[in-house]
Order: sequence, then structure tokens, then C-alpha cells
Amino acid sequence: MNHRSGFVNILGNPNTGKSTIMNALVGERLSIITSKAQTTRHRIMGIVNGEGFQIVYSDTPGILHPRYKLQETMMNLVRTALADADVILYVTDVKEKLLADMEFPGKIKSSGIPVIVAVNKIDLSNQDDLSKIVEVWHDFFPDSPVIPVSALKKFNLEPLLNAILSKLPEGEPFFPKDQLTDKYERFFASEILREKILKNYQKEVPYSVETEIESFKDEPEIIRIMALIHVARDSQKGIIIGHKGAMLKKVGTEARHDMEDFFGKKVFLELHVKVTKEWRDRPDMLKRFGYR
Repeated sequence: MNHRSGFVNILGNPNTGKSTIMNALVGERLSIITSKAQTTRHRIMGIVNGEGFQIVYSDTPGILHPRYKLQETMMNLVRTALADADVILYVTDVKEKLLADMEFPGKIKSSGIPVIVAVNKIDLSNQDDLSKIVEVWHDFFPDSPVIPVSALKKFNLEPLLNAILSKLPEGEPFFPKDQLTDKYERFFASEILREKILKNYQKEVPYSVETEIESFKDEPEIIRIMALIHVARDSQKGIIIGHKGAMLKKVGTEARHDMEDFFGKKVFLELHVKVTKEWRDRPDMLKRFGYR
């Protein structure tokens, strides 16, 4: 068999486990994961190389109906991922309401792109319910394999990988064989910090926050990072900082520990909080934060 290479774009509704699946398939923690919807804001590539193949996975934001410009840019990424895929890995889960909103799956079906359906979180279901869910998706995508998995438990990932390889087109690698992702170190530092904000704050606050790395200095013994936490309103700044700075210190400590694990090196992390009025609806700020 000749070399196979292609873009496998991961699509689905928010909170179905797309990022967990990509991290499990790539074998590295590239996408941040929280229990909150809309955790993924960017399109993140993870590259897997093997004997005779290269899979370029692409994690995407969850499908949603935009309420402000940030979400419009997130949905633009989803539409682009639908347009440039060689294979679509559509992720649903056992808790999702079946056939509730099939508009986007309908677009995927009519695209003509090979589709694989992953039914995630099967550890939260039973065999009878799972069989019914699989049958519904088989009926909707009759030419596509429907594979039950648990990304969190790393269960049934090998059949999923084999299905992906079977649909991958022949071609030369798109990236060097030792490349893992298309993102830079600054991006991952920013995402790790944003993950800690999503986990430590409630309601609208974490969705009103953007993180930005002002400086990233990789010295021989330590990485020195200065980061800005942008909030949309004045009232949110105090919430982020917390009483006597306690919340900001907690977030900084958790982020620093994860950064040290990710980069394999000591990290000095300095945090500042800035009010950037209604940044989610400002094209200039969205461009600055890397949303296209």
C-alpha cells in the first residue's frame, strides 16, 4: 500500500468530547478540556505519524448559533473545517438528544466527504440504550462506520483509528514526520491559563475572558512568561483577582504547574488582569487574539 495522508477534521456539538478524543488519538494533551461548553475556541491540529501514514487531526469549536462576533469566528472555523476535510470524524455522545438539531449533520452528509461517527462516553450508558443510539446514526449516515468509544477511558480507540486509516487518501506527508502540531509554545501557554480560568470561575465570567502571552522567554533553566487576562467588564476584574488576590494566585499556581508538565521545564509565570471593554464583539481585538 502506498503512503496515506490526510486531514481528519473533528466536528460535533459542544461538550461531546471532541478535544478528549483528539488528545487520546494524538497521545498528547494539545487541546484544553473542561466540563464547560465552548471550551475550544481555536482550530488546533495534532499530527500523528506511523509507518506509511500521516493523520492531521483538527479539533474545532463546538457547533453553535452565534450570539456575538467571537462565536461567529468560531463557527467560521467549523465551516472551514467542513470544507477542507479529507475525512470527517463526527463526535456525538450517549447523553446528546438524538435528532434534536440535525442541520449541521445534514450539511456534513451532503458534503460528499467520508464520515466516521464516534459515539463517545459509552461508559455512561448501557448496552440497550447504546444499541439504539448507534442504530439512529447508522440510519442517518448509512455509508459510515459508527464506532462507540470512551475517550476518557481510552476504550475502543484502535477500531476508530483503523476506520480512519481505511478512509485516508493516498498521498505524501503534509508536514515533517517529527512535527506534532501547527501551534507555537505561546499558544499552549495561553490555553493552559484559559483552562484554569474556565475551571475556577462560574457563570459568564470565564466566557468573558481571553488570555494573551505578552512575553515568553525560554532561558536555559527556566521559562519566564508574562500573561494578560483580558475581561470584558470592570466588575469582572475584581472577580478574577479575588479577595486579596487569592483567586488570581490560585489560577496562576495551577497554570504554572501544568505549564511545567507540558514544557518539561521550570516556569515563572507573572499575571496581570486588564479590562478590555466588550472584546468579544471587537474585530480589532479578535484579530489580535488570533481569531480569523
